[in-house]
Order: sequence, then C-alpha cells, then structure tokens
Amino acid sequence: MLLPELLRGYRLILASQSPRRKELLAGLDVEFEIILRPDISEDFPSGMDKFEIPDFLARAKSDAYFDLLTDKTIIITADTIVWLKNEVVGKPENIEDAKSIVRRLSGNVHEVITGVCIRSARKIKVFHCLSKVWFRRLTDEEINYYIEHYKPMDKAGAYGIQEWIGYAGIEKIEGSFYNIMGLPVQTLYLELQEFVK
Repeated sequence: MLLPELLRGYRLILASQSPRRKELLAGLDVEFEIILRPDISEDFPSGMDKFEIPDFLARAKSDAYFDLLTDKTIIITADTIVWLKNEVVGKPENIEDAKSIVRRLSGNVHEVITGVCIRSARKIKVFHCLSKVWFRRLTDEEINYYIEHYKPMDKAGAYGIQEWIGYAGIEKIEGSFYNIMGLPVQTLYLELQEFVK
C-alpha cells in the first residue's frame, strides 16, 4: 500500500521551520501540518560521535511535542550536521563566519548527516542518513558572491546544495542529494511505511 493511503486517519506533524524540509516532505504526497515550538536547544553532550549528535538532537526536538502525541499522531523531527575533519560545522553566526566556513569546505570533502525521529504515543524510531560532498577549490570572489546573494545563515555548513554554490562548486556527491538538503525523504518514506504497519 502506498504511503498516502497508509497514513489516512493519522495526523502527521512536521516539527521544523526549514522550508526545504517542508518542500521535501510535500514531495511524498502526504498530508501534514507544521507546528513550531520556540527555543528548542541545539546543544548536545560532548564526546558524542558524528552519528550520535544528529540522532540525539532529532529525538530531543521531539520531546518538545510530547503533549501532542496520540496513537494516531506522528511527529517528525530532524537535525542535520556538517562534519568536516572530525568536528561539527554549525550554522554561521554572521556573514564573516559564513565566509570562513565556506572557505574551510572549499577544496575538501565533508559529510552531511541528518538524524530523523518519528514518534507517536506508542513508539519512537530514530535513524540517520550520511552523504559525502566534494567541493572544488573556490575563489574568494566566488565565496563572497554566494554569501552576498544567497541565504546561508540558517544552514549547517553555511551553504545550500540546491543553490548557486551547488551548481558552481560541487564536483560530486555520494549518497542522498535530498539528505544534503536536510531530509532523507527516500529513507523517511520507507521508515514511515514500517512505522504505521
């Protein structure tokens, strides 16, 4: 049975302010609503490995929606990290930080890992997806152009693969393109099918 049919009778909530996650989930032809809760912490305990961090954050975000959970309500939360040279590269704090981050990614390969939590009153499933991204070496002129003309401030790693920099700067990827955008929708489709069976 197709996912839209399986989800009939369920209330599906995407707990994310990301326009990219909204667009990607909509692409699965499922009905959902977006509910946001303010000031959900994105802090995580030190010493976690690169897979534990997004899984922990996705699950922690779902805790903020505990009061909405029923047997027929499913909450989807997600968190995406960029992992470069054994450390997390977060969202930029300002324009100069964004330029510095993209300079660090330039000429290197990094990993994008998204943790996803699917939760109802009866059960919880947390999973993650990893993709690798190769950037060619970018000039300062290219980096400045991207930062000044696009909106990197709300993005882990200070870039969006679906924007100009993805067209001009990314040599290849390994893994899910949509995961790099912020939601591994193919894996989510399969996980949701299992979740409601």
